[in-house]
Amino acid sequence: MSNSAIFDKLEGFKIRFEEISQQISDPEVMSDMKRYIKLNREYRDLEPLIAACDRYRTVLSHLEEARQMLRHEKDEEIRMMAQEEAEKLSARIAPLEEEIKLLLLPSDPEDDKNAVMEIRGGTGGDEASIFAGDLYRMYSRFCENKGWKVEVTDFSPGTAGGFKGIVMNITGTKVYGTLKYESGVHRVQRIPKTETQGRIHTSAATVAVLPEAGEFDIELNMNDIRKDIFCSSGPGGQSVNTTYSAIRLTHIPTGIVVQCQDEKSQLRNLDKALAELRTRLYHLEYQKYLDSVASRRRTMVSTGDRSAKIRTYNYPQSRVTDHRINLTLYNLPAIIDGDIQELIDKLQMEENAERMKEFH
Repeated sequence: MSNSAIFDKLEGFKIRFEEISQQISDPEVMSDMKRYIKLNREYRDLEPLIAACDRYRTVLSHLEEARQMLRHEKDEEIRMMAQEEAEKLSARIAPLEEEIKLLLLPSDPEDDKNAVMEIRGGTGGDEASIFAGDLYRMYSRFCENKGWKVEVTDFSPGTAGGFKGIVMNITGTKVYGTLKYESGVHRVQRIPKTETQGRIHTSAATVAVLPEAGEFDIELNMNDIRKDIFCSSGPGGQSVNTTYSAIRLTHIPTGIVVQCQDEKSQLRNLDKALAELRTRLYHLEYQKYLDSVASRRRTMVSTGDRSAKIRTYNYPQSRVTDHRINLTLYNLPAIIDGDIQELIDKLQMEENAERMKEFH
């Protein structure tokens, strides 16, 4: 798509932005919560584009002023200043145009959402559970550094440490849009603590990241849900409390089962379990979208196919390799301690490049 075709669209976006600004302050719209939330989301999505367009127009306007000065000004010193200003402004045009093109790409509406992350030990027995625990710690540290809130809702401890499985809710800014690249099979190569011969073993854990469904995304029919109540337990079998507060929900039409045991209150566990059930039901529909883009984008192979091996953590070489974009980093200790932003940034850059190709 040519620049002129792209920038012809900008006026339409500006008009739409102004329309939404008026609508979200309309009492009639505010009384319809579903519509109000949708418009607010669209407003937030358009805001960066409108701001970039305003910066672009300002640069073009100032550039024209500098060129006018060069055409008509006789004073050599002023002409030199105008020439310098024109060169600086000209250099800003191309980056601004690229920024606007990127912002014009259709965004995934799920990116702004919170997320549910599930980590499960795969092949490798006890070592896989230990590795699942390492991944949980890695993501917890990353979320902590981002200022996000992590709530563990369910877990099954491993016999030698770590977790056979752990589920957590993560809330913050653009959580799903950041963590969606982590879905898939993570492989570890190292000498396990239980290995007496010093041999390197390969084990795996599976990570699934789901966009959290809002109250208005999925309507649950409680007649379709079977509720079971049981005692909560902590790591290693330690009793959290002696009351029956843990909740297990089974969605009969789909067979989806969720449970929550982290709260002492049965009602709070029920609320969290219902929220997770909404998310998993919502994901059934969202998966169709993921399948449609997975065939076109290497970065999304993981979310289109959870069985895909996406990353290897090699301890002897202190190496982490992301197989989707053939990226290898030699700073495993920092990465496993939560410093995964560079990996995510590279994946986002690759996805944006692929989306730009689709756009053109």
